[in-house]
Amino acid sequence: MIDYRNLRLALTHLEAQLANVQRSDARPELTELDRQGLIESVIQRFETAYELSWKFVKRYLSEELGQAETPNSPKPVFRLADQNDLLSGRIAEWLAYADARVATAHDYSGEKAEATLAIIPSFLEDAVMLYQTMTKTKWE
Repeated sequence: MIDYRNLRLALTHLEAQLANVQRSDARPELTELDRQGLIESVIQRFETAYELSWKFVKRYLSEELGQAETPNSPKPVFRLADQNDLLSGRIAEWLAYADARVATAHDYSGEKAEATLAIIPSFLEDAVMLYQTMTKTKWE
């Protein structure tokens, strides 16, 4: 049986830090540097949650669904997950998350950061849905 605690923790941390970023405009005590730090943190948490997501999907495909050979990189893993009805038909979105993850590698500034920040809410929603599908539990 797969232990999903690390994935749950990563998603929970992403959820909390995203809420911090979304509320940051209402906090006048924050400097621009503080806001940038919050944005960088949420992007890093996205990266962690994304990496864990594809790795847990890979394990799920292998251990729970008995896929003898699973790819060893994110996009092929997500394509296989879609073929096994794990992504609710949202393969295009998961491939976009993969592109966002690659685009932010060690560059959290400018347009890349803004574009990634814009997709994080939908990523979080899709990742939670995937978590619920794999664990057969409700997110609370």
